[in-house]
Amino acid sequence: MSSTTTLQKEGDPTGNPGEGQPSDGLKAGLKNRHLSMIAIGGVIGAGLFVGSGGGIAKAGPAILISYALVGAMVVFVMRMLGEMAAASPNSGSFSAYADRALGRWAGFSIGWLYWFFWVVVLAVEATAGAAILESWIPAVPQWAWALIVMAVLTATNLGSVASYGEFEFWFAGIKVVAIGAFVIVGMLAVFGLLPGSDNPGSGFAHLTDAGGFFPNGYGAVLTGVLMVVFSFMGSEIVTLAAGESENPRKAVTRATNSVIWRIGVFYLGSIFIVLTLLPWNDKSITEKGSYVAALDSIGIAHAGTIMEVIVLTAVLSCLNSGLYTASRMAFSLGERGDAPKAFAKVNKNGVPVAAILGSTVFGFVAVYFNYAFKDTVFNFLLNSSGAIALFVWLVICFTQLKMRGILVREAPEKLTVKMWLFPWLTWATAALIMFVIGYMFVDDANREVVTLSTLVAGLVVLVGVVLDFRRKRALQG
Repeated sequence: MSSTTTLQKEGDPTGNPGEGQPSDGLKAGLKNRHLSMIAIGGVIGAGLFVGSGGGIAKAGPAILISYALVGAMVVFVMRMLGEMAAASPNSGSFSAYADRALGRWAGFSIGWLYWFFWVVVLAVEATAGAAILESWIPAVPQWAWALIVMAVLTATNLGSVASYGEFEFWFAGIKVVAIGAFVIVGMLAVFGLLPGSDNPGSGFAHLTDAGGFFPNGYGAVLTGVLMVVFSFMGSEIVTLAAGESENPRKAVTRATNSVIWRIGVFYLGSIFIVLTLLPWNDKSITEKGSYVAALDSIGIAHAGTIMEVIVLTAVLSCLNSGLYTASRMAFSLGERGDAPKAFAKVNKNGVPVAAILGSTVFGFVAVYFNYAFKDTVFNFLLNSSGAIALFVWLVICFTQLKMRGILVREAPEKLTVKMWLFPWLTWATAALIMFVIGYMFVDDANREVVTLSTLVAGLVVLVGVVLDFRRKRALQG
C-alpha cells in the first residue's frame, strides 16, 4: 500500500467505511468483546504490579501526581491517535500515519523502532514468566519455560487473529477482575468496613502522616514520572488491532473515549488504595511489592501466590500482545515496501505468517542473549529500546498536527473523533514529552537508557532518510 492511499483504507471494499473485511488481506476476526478487553488490558502491564513499589519509595504519596501526569499524557496521545485511527483504521497505525503526514522516512523509522521495542519486550516478559513458572515447577529449567511460553503464544498467533483475541480477552479479563476486586476490597478496608480485616483502616491519614504528601520534595514527582512512564506502554495496541475488527471506527472511538476512566481506575485507583492502606515508607512495599504488601496488611491469605498468578497473567498478556503488535507492524512495513515483501503476505486465514515468525525469531534470539550475554548484548538491547515509547508518543503528536490539515482538506466527514483544544493541547503534550526525554539525560538512573535509545533512533532515522532519498531519485530518474 502506498502512502497516498492511506485515507482510502477503510476496511470495506464496498465503500461502507469502517466495516467489513480489511482491504489489505487481513481478516476481521476480532469481535467487539475482544477489542474492548484489548483496549482495557492494554493499559495494565506487569510494570504496574512489579514496578510501582519503587516509585512509591522514591516519591511517597506524591507518586499519585506522577501517575496523574503520565496518565494525562497518555490520554492526550491516545486522543490524537484515536482521531487518526477512527478516520483511517490501519494495521500500521501511527507508523502508517507518519508515513502519510511526515514522509516515508518517518513511517519507516518509527515503525521499525516500535517493532524493535516489542521484540525486546518479548524476551523480557518470557524470562519474567519463566522465572515464576520455574518457582512453581523447578524440575523444568527457566530457559525451557521461556521456550515453551514463546512457542505456545507463537502458535496461538499463527492460528488466526481470533485466537489472539480470545487469549487476550481472558488474560485481560483476569487482570481487570483482579484490580477491580483489589480496589473494592481495599477501599472497604481503608475505612474499616471490611469484615475480618487485619488493617484497622486509617482513612486518608497515611497520605500525609509520614512526612507529608511530598516527603522527598517536589522534585521526586519528576523522578516518579520517569519510573512509571514505561508501565503505560501498550495503550496504543488497540488502534493496530482495530484494523482486524468487525467495526474498526466504532472500536477505536469507544477505546479512545474510555481511556480516561481506564487509567483513573486501574492506575490511580489501585495505587491510591496501596497508599491509604500503608504508610508510603513501610518496608514491606519494596520488599514484597506494593500490592502484596497491601493484601498482607488486610490479612488476605496467600497474597504472594495470588499476586504471582496475576503477574504471570499480565506477563502472558504482554507476550501475546507484543508478538501480535510486532508482527502487524512488520506486516504494515512490508505492505508499504519498507520491509521484506514476504512480511506483507497472508495465508488463507488472513494471518501474516512470515511477519509473525520473523518477529518470533528475533524474540528467541533476544531470550538467548538474556541468558548467555545478560550484562553485555542483552543489556544493550534493553537500554537502547527503553525510551522508544516516548519517541513513539512524540511522533504521534507531530503526525496528528499534520494529519488534521490533511483530513480537513480531503475527508472532513471522517473526523468523528477530534483532539481537544487543537492545536494547543497537542503542542503542550509534545512539549511535556520532550521535557521528560530531556530530564532523562540529566537523571543518573536513566541517562544511559535515553542516550542509547537516541543513538539507535538516530541511526534508524538516518537509514530511513537515505532510503527515502534514493527512492525519490529513482522516481525522478
